[in-house]
Amino acid sequence: MVERFHNEDQEMKCIHCQGEMKRSHTPFHADRRGCHVTLDEVPAWVCGQCGEAYFEEKEVDAIQKLIAAIEQELPALAPTA
Repeated sequence: MVERFHNEDQEMKCIHCQGEMKRSHTPFHADRRGCHVTLDEVPAWVCGQCGEAYFEEKEVDAIQKLIAAIEQELPALAPTA
């Protein structure tokens, strides 16, 4: 899942601590209706000082599509009486 980022030369500051944001990868976790989703290495801007991570639009869209697909299939996994 390692990819190039948009705007490689862009500089960003963390909104929490004003630390320098660097292009890196970070885990992402979501819990939806009893389903736990973990992505180990999602491309992101990560603060070198506090560790806060920000995702670009492309990654957010991909994560949202993945979660929507999982939620659509959840009824098929529901326990039956």
